[in-house]
Amino acid sequence: MKTNNNIITNTETIRPLVRGFYDLQKLRIHTGNRLCAQFRAKLGLQSSEKEEEDEKAEEVLDIIRASYKKLTDGVKKELPNMKSFVGDEVISDYTELCLVSQYIDLESRESTHLRRIENIVQEHPLWDAFFANVRGCGPTMAGVILCEIDITRATYPSSLWQYSGFGVEADGRGTSRRKEHMHRISYTDKEGKPAERDGIRYNPWLKTKLYVLGTCFVKAGGLYRSYYDNYKNRLENSPKWVEASKGHRHNAAMRYMIKRFLVDLYKAWRSLEGLPVAPEYGEGKLGIIHGQVKLPMAA
Repeated sequence: MKTNNNIITNTETIRPLVRGFYDLQKLRIHTGNRLCAQFRAKLGLQSSEKEEEDEKAEEVLDIIRASYKKLTDGVKKELPNMKSFVGDEVISDYTELCLVSQYIDLESRESTHLRRIENIVQEHPLWDAFFANVRGCGPTMAGVILCEIDITRATYPSSLWQYSGFGVEADGRGTSRRKEHMHRISYTDKEGKPAERDGIRYNPWLKTKLYVLGTCFVKAGGLYRSYYDNYKNRLENSPKWVEASKGHRHNAAMRYMIKRFLVDLYKAWRSLEGLPVAPEYGEGKLGIIHGQVKLPMAA
């Protein structure tokens, strides 16, 4: 596809940008964790609970950023000269300054990369047609979806569920990496010969990101949060789920909510591309319409 400004929005060109952003983000997080480990004891900050750990990590990084800004004030490109460097109570030696500089550079590169992705994704026709109206889904997550899904191959809504890892297997359980959910996958071996192996048929990276998106939906409120709340309430009042844990019910409600989002995405994207839009199995075969009560037809 191309916009009126001739900006290429083909998903194949978006994918390396999006994947590269998450690679950079991962590196930045790992670097930040190393910094926190090194400076936490120095600053006298200790914690054991995970939530407190996250808060303390950001607290440590804020202190480090403030110290770095003070020590490099007026320096445009290069760090201060090693021989003339004078630290403070936080960054006391030149090696520490270099480590912090590496982290600050990663933060800057990540922010720049993110802005570029946002600009490109917002030029894609599906942004105005669908994503812009989805509360909790920003340009970055929209970029993930655009670059990981080939909507022309999703003939049915269930096709999209299956590829995204939200399908249902023959045993009635959700798609997973369980041995019983493995399938024979055809591939070409290193000698160029056709071969087969057991493998999964869904995109695990996309599935992980969609769960992150689901968390955003829950926090943002709106339509998809209502799907989550209503389904979770149904489970809490269902005899079949009375013995289930809160976590199990939460995961089931998240799964349901994400599947509702994928159906809406399927309809909007296929319509935009001028492709046939098939009804869900429950709607087309069983007469079940989500969120509505379908009255029986008169004789």
